[in-house]
Amino acid sequence: MFKQFVAVFLVFCFTGYVEMHSYHLGACPVIEPMSGFEMDRMLGIWYVIEKTGTASNCILYNITNSDEPGQYQVEETSQHFLISLTPIKHGYHYRGTLKVVDPSVPARMTVKFPLSVAGSSSFTVFNTDYSTYAGIFTCQKLTFAHRQSATILSRTKTLDSMYINKLRGKLENAQISPYDLSIISQSNCPKDPNAGYNININDETISAHAAAEVIRKAGGKIGDGVEYISEKAKEVYHKISDNTGADHPKPAKQTQDPDAEWLP
Repeated sequence: MFKQFVAVFLVFCFTGYVEMHSYHLGACPVIEPMSGFEMDRMLGIWYVIEKTGTASNCILYNITNSDEPGQYQVEETSQHFLISLTPIKHGYHYRGTLKVVDPSVPARMTVKFPLSVAGSSSFTVFNTDYSTYAGIFTCQKLTFAHRQSATILSRTKTLDSMYINKLRGKLENAQISPYDLSIISQSNCPKDPNAGYNININDETISAHAAAEVIRKAGGKIGDGVEYISEKAKEVYHKISDNTGADHPKPAKQTQDPDAEWLP
């Protein structure tokens, strides 16, 4: 039963994580790409300040050049909200490919992530000053509907409300609801996003053999975390049970278990 739970947990981790979208009927809304956009100035680290429906935190983007002209790599790193409930130090790395479809409109691109069964999505930079803030909008057409996601980015871990309101206003003007956005916490984040156990989802790890290896290794660490949560739940239960109907509360028993907390 425990192994089955871990398996389901892993599937949720690897598939549920990417559902940072909202679903709507009809075609994708049209938002104007930024004019005069310079992709080279967009490269580097961006912190996610607000993003469509997600419970994950410490999300950042790293946009880099690739060997192919007109193509770029975008890696999204975060603390997965479920794994963060455990003491496991980890980084969830999800890497996709950006392509400039029309060089005359460089702010309008496509993005393809390995776990996206429906294929590529549009990726539009609708506003940025390159050094402080940026706004991007992605949308993927489905059979009778579409799924969309908006993201507000900052070069630092915080962003002045003036810029946030500016970007939210542009979304609203394009009939894209800014109320679907979640505030992303950038506090108490690892100083090194690569520290601890790393879950990497990219073109190299998505083959059947490589994915199985990733799941096998992650399963061991996540299993440690599940056991940790289970033990903590038992401690709370016993504390409540010991105090119920007793004249004198008993001190909680301290269990010295060197495997209760996994450290890298």
